[in-house]
Amino acid sequence: MNDFTLEKSDFGPGGARAGVLKTTHGEIRTPVFMPVGTQATVKATLPTTLKDLGAQIILGNTYHLYMRPGHQLIKAAGGLHKFMAWDGPILTDSGGFQVFSLAKLRKITQEGVSFQSHIDGSKHMLSPELSIEIQEALGSDIMMCFDECPALPADRSTIKKSMELTLDWEKRSLAAKTREDNKLFAIIQGGDQHDLRKECTERLLEIESQSDKKFGGYAIGGLSVGEPNQVMYDVVQNLSPHMPEDRPRYLMGVGTPEDLVTCVGLGVDMFDCVMPTRNARNGMLFTSTGNVKIKQARYREDFEPLDADCSCYTCQNFSRAYLRHVYVADEMIASILNTIHNLHYFLTLLGHCRQSLLDGRFEEFQKEFFSRRSG
Repeated sequence: MNDFTLEKSDFGPGGARAGVLKTTHGEIRTPVFMPVGTQATVKATLPTTLKDLGAQIILGNTYHLYMRPGHQLIKAAGGLHKFMAWDGPILTDSGGFQVFSLAKLRKITQEGVSFQSHIDGSKHMLSPELSIEIQEALGSDIMMCFDECPALPADRSTIKKSMELTLDWEKRSLAAKTREDNKLFAIIQGGDQHDLRKECTERLLEIESQSDKKFGGYAIGGLSVGEPNQVMYDVVQNLSPHMPEDRPRYLMGVGTPEDLVTCVGLGVDMFDCVMPTRNARNGMLFTSTGNVKIKQARYREDFEPLDADCSCYTCQNFSRAYLRHVYVADEMIASILNTIHNLHYFLTLLGHCRQSLLDGRFEEFQKEFFSRRSG
């Protein structure tokens, strides 16, 4: 039984769509933005605040939670949902990207990745089997296959070698899955090589066909890692028609509001990115008419709300002058208020994308969005 239902699918095999994904901890209405809670917390927010903002699903990180406090401790606490007091769906990534980007002295073999912890230098080996074991102990609703994520640009032979390793690891990830109450998403690699992306998708479907288990969704990995935006858009546009229509499509680690609206139009259902929370802590705020760097002196006596069209708690109660004051003064409330606004903006933006799809006016919405943001 497939738990993903398309509500609006008359835009062609690679076009924008709206759907519903059923999970153990609730339904997810797509397209959707997923706030990132790397270490069992979405920084500067409470779980109740996330609910109030309309967050449907949040992310946890396998590598970080394995390093600290440890997956067995979280399992003993009743799983990640109970540990962090979040009763909605949770997606955990496999830890692969963090091993490659954070760990010291890593060594990649067919078995997995040997590395030293970025925290204390302790030695570890993360394999596809251990990644699944950790994620099942965490109890996430959606797990990700263990994969290798090469940086771009890269030559074709490097990308091809990485894809072959990823396919082997994904086959092992699927075989290692034991729980039936969660989903395992496959990850399509292949860098900026369109034919390799297509080949990777076809071979993942073949892996599925030879197993009694199925992938619950298909993710596009290895983008937003240094390549120009147009390269990313071209990959998604070329790949989307080859992805299964009856499974959710997840573009990992992307991105700006412009990226989200563009890629919804290219058939993507799910997104995550640290940008709204990280930028909030750095004083960069997203609004319907463009980005605001709140520390700038021109906001010192600006008593207007951050975004007159925004209904979030921050915009309804505080002026740009106040937000600048607490940011410059390095008060904790600055991160809290900025994060509330940025998350509200991203979550609401995807909500508007979804509603415009259901109403049959997504193309019009897309044009209005770009016109206002660039104005």
